[in-house]
Amino acid sequence: MNLTNAERAEVLTQALPYIKRYNGEIVVIKYGGNAMINEQLKQQVMEDIVLLWLIGVKVVLVHGGGPEISTLMDKLGKKPEFVDGLRVTDKETVDIVQMVLAGKVNKTLVNLLEMKGGKAMGISGMDGCLIEAEIKDERLGYVGRITNVNIEPISDLLEKGYIPVVSTLGCDKQGNAYNINGDTAAAYIAGALGAERLIMMTDIDGILRDRHDPSTLIPKVTLKGIEKLCEEGVISGGMIPKVDCCVEAIHKGVKNVIIMDGRVPHSILMEILTDEGAGTMVSADE
Repeated sequence: MNLTNAERAEVLTQALPYIKRYNGEIVVIKYGGNAMINEQLKQQVMEDIVLLWLIGVKVVLVHGGGPEISTLMDKLGKKPEFVDGLRVTDKETVDIVQMVLAGKVNKTLVNLLEMKGGKAMGISGMDGCLIEAEIKDERLGYVGRITNVNIEPISDLLEKGYIPVVSTLGCDKQGNAYNINGDTAAAYIAGALGAERLIMMTDIDGILRDRHDPSTLIPKVTLKGIEKLCEEGVISGGMIPKVDCCVEAIHKGVKNVIIMDGRVPHSILMEILTDEGAGTMVSADE
């Protein structure tokens, strides 16, 4: 799209109230899935994050890396197994998860943010015992249930002006590493930080009344509304655990949670810096 200089100036002027509102506030972004696989989208997401950081928003990027984990497992001749949508993680698999998440994916994102002009630092949930965990279900092996979040490592990085980039691993007092669900980790981290907003980037538009029709997007919903939508069967299947994480985040003190399509270019900026926003906003009951 070719904008004139006057149109560019108008866009910036319209964003001003939002820039003032979010300056100094904490926004946690859960990033993964298709937006991470598509290289062009990845570049745009990093640009959005750096722009928010430059206007004074304290951005925390929490990422997964499921497809990359499966790819490395295939290369090593290890077949991925899933139970109820969660990856079965034996001792060998948790080593692979650690290599991919805390290594390749984390450092690639840090490097991209730096290349875009940001100041980023990568950590895993094992650093500083950020995410403490225990076995969630014996059938799943080293898949963790979060027992505690020690938020100081992230708070310290924010205080020093960094964009923390967090890979979703956990640990226990015995030194075991755990694979942690990215949405759950983001909810707990956002809650511990008292974040203004948690943005969950997914591969759907948000909560839809008819999941086959994007025009039925529900732009705003409260916790009571969520209960009703669950009872009506509007929220079902794979959307249930995502919505559960939104509810968890609100209960832990996050002001608003956004479920939105991370495949839409610059969807983060549309959400934070425009009237219309993007996706579905979940908030506490009024």
